[in-house]
Amino acid sequence: MTEFKHSIAASLKESISSIYPSADISEKEIFEMLEYPPDDNMGDVAFPCFKLSRTLRSAPAKIAENIFAVISAALPECAETAQIVGGYINFFISDTFLQKNVLAKLASTGADFGRTEAGKGKTVVLDYSSPNVAKPFHIGHLGTTVIGHSLKLLHEYQGYSCVGMNHLGDWGTQFGKLIVAYRKWGCREDIEKGGIDKLVEIYVKFHEEAEKDPSLEDEARAEFTKLEHHDEENLALWRWFIDISLAEYKKTYDQLGITFDSYNGESFYVDKVPEQIQVLKDKNLLKIDDGASIVDLSEYNMPPCLILKRDGSTIYHSRDIAAAVYRHRTYNFEKCIYVTSAGQSLHFAQLFKVIELMGYDFADKLYHVPYGTVSINGSKLATRTGNVILLRDLFETAIEKVRAIMEEKNPNMQNKDEAAEAVGVGAIVFYYLSSNRIRDINFVMEDALDFNGNTGPYAQYTYARTCSILAKLSCDADAALPENTAKLDKAERDLIKTFSLFPEKTQEAVIGMEPSIVTRYILDLCGAFNRFYQSCPIAACEDADKKKIRIALTRGTRDILGKALELICIKHPEKI
Repeated sequence: MTEFKHSIAASLKESISSIYPSADISEKEIFEMLEYPPDDNMGDVAFPCFKLSRTLRSAPAKIAENIFAVISAALPECAETAQIVGGYINFFISDTFLQKNVLAKLASTGADFGRTEAGKGKTVVLDYSSPNVAKPFHIGHLGTTVIGHSLKLLHEYQGYSCVGMNHLGDWGTQFGKLIVAYRKWGCREDIEKGGIDKLVEIYVKFHEEAEKDPSLEDEARAEFTKLEHHDEENLALWRWFIDISLAEYKKTYDQLGITFDSYNGESFYVDKVPEQIQVLKDKNLLKIDDGASIVDLSEYNMPPCLILKRDGSTIYHSRDIAAAVYRHRTYNFEKCIYVTSAGQSLHFAQLFKVIELMGYDFADKLYHVPYGTVSINGSKLATRTGNVILLRDLFETAIEKVRAIMEEKNPNMQNKDEAAEAVGVGAIVFYYLSSNRIRDINFVMEDALDFNGNTGPYAQYTYARTCSILAKLSCDADAALPENTAKLDKAERDLIKTFSLFPEKTQEAVIGMEPSIVTRYILDLCGAFNRFYQSCPIAACEDADKKKIRIALTRGTRDILGKALELICIKHPEKI
């Protein structure tokens, strides 16, 4: 649709210039004014003349009449017709253009239909997922993980070189606690067998015992100090805890189809902090407040940014400053994106401001992408009350429910377990990404798994349907379009128009850093295809050219829908 809009914008520019020679308006500005009408009876693209009313000092309806009188006499080839409705000029795209430009291009590019080179030669670093070592994934981790990876895939689709960073929470006094807990109540064999659950168990026991014996907290601090000073025994335990945790995390990442380019956690940047402390001192930014080192941000309506604790040890902000500098030196990024909960918005506002005050010219290339909270059936998650839903348990529940549905509807299906996992996990991811990321989400399993609603299973089932149709017709990606164009039925026309929006939607998702734009597009595409499927016979179509077009429409749906699902971290089995 972008090509159609550019053509209309060029014609409008020419018409406006001929009527209003003094009008200072560019083709780009006209393009940005164009809108999609809410009802296709009002056209495919509309030009709102009221936006010119102040510039041209005339009523919108009069401007529309004047422009229409000129442009209607020489419409661009892509437009079938145009009409005036109030202060709008509505343009209708031609069937020929849809077939020759949209469908033909899709037939030749397939899943690359929306791919661009907009980011060619530019690098984007994305910091996401980043769980705290020795703690299992719960549903609260889902947001940073799937939003972050979707943004990585979307940027890659726009030509950027992307680096996915899993900034593990692998440093801090909690490791002193874990070391004490392991030595007092742990058993290597039990932990090797029980994995991260056993680490959590002894960590919880530490807190229970510390309430009775506060001296345990002092022991923990002492063990972490030894760790900071590279005590070999403590370092060996620390590395072991990380290995156990990563083994668990990678099971979840495999289910989601997610990989990372780096697992450098907080510990990686500790020895890089002193250089940044010196920069802060050289810039006279560092102040001592009750023994701690801070940067005063009151001038910017923010509380002070803590850089070093009273004992001189590093804190999140100091390590994050070091990480940002390291990443820019290493990757020379165009963007560095941090995907975390909205609750950390102040942290990143402080971080970015301090980096700016330090004089680093990449400060304006740092972006925080926040997201809302998750609740389960209306209940907020809270660690202290035990209301935490582990992600692996949520996935397993969804997979089991999907497997039961498959057993009932298609008991002889091959690769049932693989498909059940793809649909069960996909249902949860799709449900999460179906809303604007900043909105709070109430997760309801029954809604997420509904095959008939606006859900992941519905989208995956639609994809499988396209694969089934093409398999039965023995069609492949090389099937040719007819040489001549044909008059399109409404459902055919609507589906091609939906195809044409895919490049725009992926670009919008990158610009807004909003994967839900793609999720909503998927639902629009599924709706358009299923309406087409219900009203336009494919195998039984007697018109040979029409049949070729309908096969191409089915193949196009498969290609775009498959790619769109991949861009939001969802697998798409060919059979469900």
